[in-house]
Amino acid sequence: MPHARRTEYPKVNSSYDLEYVEVLHRHHKRTPYAANTFPVEGYAWYCDDEALFYYGAPLPTHSANHSARTYWSVYTSSSNPLAPRGFNGTCQFPQITRGGLDDSWQHGIDLYGVYHDLLGFLPEKYDPSTVSFRVTNNVITSQVASMVTSGMFGGEAHQNLALLVQPASIDSLEPAYTCSTANNNFSAYGVGSNESGWTSHLNAASDLFANLDTISGISPTDSGFHTSFDHYFDNLSARLCHAKPLPCNISNPSLCVTQAMANEVFRLGQYEYSYLYRDAGARTLEYSTGKYGIWVAELAQNLRHAMHATDSASTGKRTSSGIRYRHNIAHDGSVSYILSILQIEQMVWPGMGSELIFELYKKKVDQRYYIRVLWGGQVLRSSNPTLGVLDMLQVEILLAYFDGLVGQRAKKIPSICSL
Repeated sequence: MPHARRTEYPKVNSSYDLEYVEVLHRHHKRTPYAANTFPVEGYAWYCDDEALFYYGAPLPTHSANHSARTYWSVYTSSSNPLAPRGFNGTCQFPQITRGGLDDSWQHGIDLYGVYHDLLGFLPEKYDPSTVSFRVTNNVITSQVASMVTSGMFGGEAHQNLALLVQPASIDSLEPAYTCSTANNNFSAYGVGSNESGWTSHLNAASDLFANLDTISGISPTDSGFHTSFDHYFDNLSARLCHAKPLPCNISNPSLCVTQAMANEVFRLGQYEYSYLYRDAGARTLEYSTGKYGIWVAELAQNLRHAMHATDSASTGKRTSSGIRYRHNIAHDGSVSYILSILQIEQMVWPGMGSELIFELYKKKVDQRYYIRVLWGGQVLRSSNPTLGVLDMLQVEILLAYFDGLVGQRAKKIPSICSL
């Protein structure tokens, strides 16, 4: 997806100094989730052109005991009479594919080209005291991080590099913490609800569902494939992202999903995300605030820390964290929540590699702080009149907006989520 690159980057004039950057981006392209595959797939999917490493190592690494660089190699046994659901082959479902790894590396190259080569903001070499990377508990985000960091810092990233991750039960980046109020809100208008705003497009697409079910072998009573277009979207888009053919019926190979059918699935999927995160009214903001309020509070606190560190440094008394660049690798839902909270003018389903960047600037003349938010490498436009075009907005305005929703350090979330 479009993201910050040196060739298109809208550079701020020299009357401002860049002080802090925080990136949130969706992982790059992958195999589909196993739940989104068909009972029997017409061809195999091989991942022999990559290795996904899983191993532990003692710290410090100059210990007498060393670890082997072990990786998983998927295989099927001739003595196992059971066939896996979906694709045969040598892939995990999901995993970042070789193409996704290459895209991740290029994403790192592009970000370094902006924030080091163009702006001189990032250090030349990886420095954990100023640069931080964070992932979710889903391993695909770590797979992306290994390539992004290498693209940004090359050989320097080949050393041991920490990826921050929160405990699985309270992870704010994915997010994984429980918010029953938000879930109940969503179930009243979103996937699985009986509200006409949601069900109208599903009813209108009954013929499309019937054709897809006939080809795929999916039961018409399978709720996962019929309460939204998420499953069919993931299955078909993953194929096309990797130049694989659209599926055909196993018993009748002449009966296939056409490109026109796939395009209709993608169009309806875009409609669903726009409805779920923006078009269903105030409920969408309430839902997203409950689900992603803690990460928003963390972002707000990071901005405050950055301002405090800069002000302390000007007097020779730096007392706060020295991190100047934070990079979060997450999921489509993660990006959707923050787009919803920012009330983006035009909501879309965030594609693989979609990117949000929060840039904190300090104006040289008045020493005040300003925020700019980039979506897809360009300035984000909000339909909220207080936020408007998020281009050099006084940071206090955005912080007050976040605080009003979730409170400083997310103090409102326990009551919002009935925790």
